[in-house]
Amino acid sequence: MTNHLPLNKEKLEKLLLLIEESLKSLERFKGIPIETFKEVKDNFKIVFFDLHQALEAIMDIGNHILSRIPGTRPERYKDIARLLGENSIVPSDFANGPLLNMAGYRNRMVHVYSEITVTELHGIIQNDLKDIETFIQHIKSLLTNPENFNLTISENE
Repeated sequence: MTNHLPLNKEKLEKLLLLIEESLKSLERFKGIPIETFKEVKDNFKIVFFDLHQALEAIMDIGNHILSRIPGTRPERYKDIARLLGENSIVPSDFANGPLLNMAGYRNRMVHVYSEITVTELHGIIQNDLKDIETFIQHIKSLLTNPENFNLTISENE
């Protein structure tokens, strides 16, 4: 048994649902040719919003989990990815590859949003949604068997 704060299951499940809803919206655009995607200007706004929302929720989940592990204080979003790997919440190759990229892209969406292009977002939708699905599966595994991660869960906080 651990002696640190339990994870808030309700909070994590709400964030996972938000990610899953965003992912479902994003998947509508998968397989659409870039020319067709560009024809409707709102496509960019929808994809931008849903991707940003999913990435924020991913970082919020990571931050919540890390707040329950003594000695893990991320100072930047990229630290969340790195520390999740170091603490075996997600595999280190996932943490230092796709998850680190998600943290970096979240920062890009917040700080240099005006430089993000339709082509760039379209490419992410076509090629990278599987990384969000992978993250969801890792967190569901943690919620199913928190003891495997030396963590505990409370139903609410």
